[in-house]
Amino acid sequence: MKARRFQAAAALALLLGAAAIQTGCVVPIYATERDERARQLLYVSENLRHITRIWERIWFLDLPDTATPYRTHGGII
Repeated sequence: MKARRFQAAAALALLLGAAAIQTGCVVPIYATERDERARQLLYVSENLRHITRIWERIWFLDLPDTATPYRTHGGII
């Protein structure tokens, strides 16, 4: 009897979890007015455009390469 209740509870939890994932966020991200929503979308897309520059700056990819294309001796010749 306990196994049956556990299976029913697990199935119900799985169903509720799947329903929660499918419904999305309760609070909408963007405004309902067209003008304000367009402005918000422009701001978001402008911020997303800068992600590659931020990534390059974090990993120091925007700095000049200091490695030489040929092998040097390193000592006094």
